[in-house]
Amino acid sequence: MQIKPRVHLLQIWQAIARHSFADGRWDWGDWGRLSSVADAERLLCLMYPATEIPEFRLDEPDTTQKDVLRDLRPAGGRMEIPAALVRALSEFMHRHSTADGSPTFAGDYYFSAEDPLQEVTPEQRELGVVDSFSMSVTLCLATLGFLDKFARTTLRSDLRAEVVALRAATSERLTAAMVGLLRSFTVNVFDADTTQGRRLCRNLGQPRLTERAVLQQFRERFKPLRATIANRITLGISDTEDALKNESMLFECGWAWGVVKSAPEVPLSGGTGTERTSTGTAADAGADPGPAKLVGAQADGVADPVPYLYFTVVALDGIQDLSSDRTLTLGLLNEEQQTLAEALRLRWTVTQQYWSEIARFSDERWPLEDIPWRVTGQRLESEYFSLSVAAIVVHDLVRRRAGDEDLARTVDVMERLAERGRITSPLTRDDQALRLHSPGVTLPLQGSERLGPPLQWTVTDFSAQLLKRTVQLAGLSRSTATQDRLLRLADETFDHLWQRRIEDGEGVDLWDDVNAVYSTAPKREGPLSWSITERLTECMVVAYNFYTREPIRSPQLALLATDLLSEANHRFGKEEMQSAVGSAGPTESDWAKSLRTVELRLRRAGELVATQPGTASAIALAVLGELDTLARARGAAAGEG
Repeated sequence: MQIKPRVHLLQIWQAIARHSFADGRWDWGDWGRLSSVADAERLLCLMYPATEIPEFRLDEPDTTQKDVLRDLRPAGGRMEIPAALVRALSEFMHRHSTADGSPTFAGDYYFSAEDPLQEVTPEQRELGVVDSFSMSVTLCLATLGFLDKFARTTLRSDLRAEVVALRAATSERLTAAMVGLLRSFTVNVFDADTTQGRRLCRNLGQPRLTERAVLQQFRERFKPLRATIANRITLGISDTEDALKNESMLFECGWAWGVVKSAPEVPLSGGTGTERTSTGTAADAGADPGPAKLVGAQADGVADPVPYLYFTVVALDGIQDLSSDRTLTLGLLNEEQQTLAEALRLRWTVTQQYWSEIARFSDERWPLEDIPWRVTGQRLESEYFSLSVAAIVVHDLVRRRAGDEDLARTVDVMERLAERGRITSPLTRDDQALRLHSPGVTLPLQGSERLGPPLQWTVTDFSAQLLKRTVQLAGLSRSTATQDRLLRLADETFDHLWQRRIEDGEGVDLWDDVNAVYSTAPKREGPLSWSITERLTECMVVAYNFYTREPIRSPQLALLATDLLSEANHRFGKEEMQSAVGSAGPTESDWAKSLRTVELRLRRAGELVATQPGTASAIALAVLGELDTLARARGAAAGEG
């Protein structure tokens, strides 16, 4: 199955509209309004494409396209659809806030106890989680952009008041989510002689490097990054400066699963504190707002200061939206948020550089190529962690426009992950790869036991993450052979995911029914997966962006197109000289019109030869055929005379 972003996204929207709207109003259902993560994912299935793809816009009702209106019919007509979304978004903002209006980011039923016989406590259900912070950043930015356009249309007075209130609540939630991400960022410093230190050395050295050689290379390679973290990153994290300056210590950076226990509160504008640059002035990549005002009631953190690969990838995706062209062009961030965004962008850059260097530590054989990845802070290993590291490498490759060698090695990793995940190879009997999809990879949430039984977080989006990163890499590739490999992998992965749609009952045509692909997987129970559905929606947006780019320019095609145009232009010049010699009357007029058409097509081919040599070649070949027809007709006419 080939990915067709518009067709498949419309099918997803049709299923969501059928499931989530009743008589023109948003219907949360039995599982709605419990988990802020699930509710944000559900709304993003509509809001993200509606604000990222021009053909799916809903903020200017007069421009909404007919097929979009048709598939969203359960939400109402042209004017009712955006109004229904405003009401749904307002309900989301209200439900996921405290009595005094402060935003909350509860994971709720996404949390589960490690011991199935124990109950998750109410306090644990209300814990904020990085998934919610990141999803809220993306949802709030989409909502602010949507309201910016929709407010310019003619609105009823009551709806206009609701739009104003929603904009204020959305902006407040955006600020709180950004603060949550700042307070969840952590730097874990540890000695090389600890269990964690020895595991990291084994990951980096593999069988080829001694521990001493690894430590020496680590000191040299990460010296600049160590200085950046120690000297510039202070906002929202506990003091790590002294420990980091000890070059014999190892470290990891990234995002914990929630707000870190030792994380200080983040002050906002009005004070004098600043994140330090190497020169001691305010960083243009992260100024620390002053102590005059706080964002609501910043709850004490619970999470241990340990970076998680999964939550780090989730955070990076959300922070990237803060720097998008759309966010900057529309001016969606206020002054406070711009300050927080700069601080988050600094952490985004540092984290990307750290994990990309870790993944590619040895030129001979990358640690990333040693699948599965072993987590240093816990006794865990999985292909999912390899995919998480690969996702960060993809972020870094896109950021620095990496060369073909790094790209090709990353493609090899993606293909191997697809095979090991039994996406491009058959599932064998008692195959442990099934656990990647059902029940998923479980992450113990260190620190959650402070409020009840130890919690875990389960992730089942291996296939969707693989698809997203594969399409992103395809957009980065400058080699037709490499891009073809990636597109084949993307098509196979998409086909696998499309088969996992629910066929009957609640959530029909949405996700996730792993049993539809793997007959040995347990039958689906519980609510539908908004996590998988949202990630599939993201993949369609990424695929849309891929197809809007210019195709790869082939040097061989460019040479062929140039040669074909050279011959076509020469033949055209010769025909132009001789055609007037033909018969007089209407035939001469027809000849002139034909030559004029040929001239326009040659001009078009000349314009395309630099960017679309294949298209230019096709036009040139058609022109050569047309000129040959004219020449033979002229010759026949001359013979008859």
